[in-house]
Amino acid sequence: MVEYYEPAKNDSLRVGIEDNDFLPFIQKGYTLMLPKNKEIKGVLIFLEDSKYDKKNRSSKQMYTQASEKDFAVLSVSTEIPLDFYFSKSSMISTHKLIREVFDTYNLPNNNIFFLGASLVGHRAMRYIKFMTESDSKFQLKIKGIVPCNFTMDFIRKWYQHKRDIRINLIDLWEPKFINYLLETNLGGTPQTNPENYHNFSSYCYFDEKNENIKIYKNYAVRAYIEPAIKYKLTKQLRTLYQNNSTDIVGFLAELRIAGNENTELIVIQPEDNPLQERNTQSTWDSINKDELMDWIQKQTEK
Repeated sequence: MVEYYEPAKNDSLRVGIEDNDFLPFIQKGYTLMLPKNKEIKGVLIFLEDSKYDKKNRSSKQMYTQASEKDFAVLSVSTEIPLDFYFSKSSMISTHKLIREVFDTYNLPNNNIFFLGASLVGHRAMRYIKFMTESDSKFQLKIKGIVPCNFTMDFIRKWYQHKRDIRINLIDLWEPKFINYLLETNLGGTPQTNPENYHNFSSYCYFDEKNENIKIYKNYAVRAYIEPAIKYKLTKQLRTLYQNNSTDIVGFLAELRIAGNENTELIVIQPEDNPLQERNTQSTWDSINKDELMDWIQKQTEK
């Protein structure tokens, strides 16, 4: 196990309009788990926060399975708290750290998989898009992506949060925080600047072109969703449209239209997740990691 993180800046970022709407910077760096076998067959990458996601919380759950299959596991964090990868600087920072780790530890640039729930998964999609459109000489040879219950359509997300604020049933910190970031970084609302929202979204129901789909059409994709329809209706009065599952199913449909036949959808049923609370992290926690690692192994043999 190798860990390197820089000290966090003694400063904070504004994330809302209220006086206390600031978040402190976090530590930029990485954690690398190397398998016992010196012959590494591939790398699993998680773009996790160093603090707010309880450092390596998701990637740790794959250490045993990855090591047994001779895979390394890399977790990378920028210094931005709850980073949505709005800025190129965040993705450049991530790329530099990844390249440094691959060079320093002689990791094979082969059989690379990006995984994650919530922002971890969203960052992976943003990073892949950024690198596809860049002229960087170092490009990861990505084999597959494992999206887990995260937002892909940020027009849908913006409207979801407007509805949350209007209904005022749940804690409104997150809806206000995310909509503030979207409007600030994307130059307005979906009504005033829809193109920026289309470009920022991996998939968007209201984007007839969905240009971003072609970026991911050659990768193996295994997606996990947990609709938790009754839970969300009861606890949050949310409809099917206020659900990340809507995005991921739409994304897979567009991939298949684009010719990607190597896609798979896994639906987590209520009985599969005994946790009372339902959120993106609980979906990842409930995944059968042995089965997931078997799927990853099979992709390397194709």
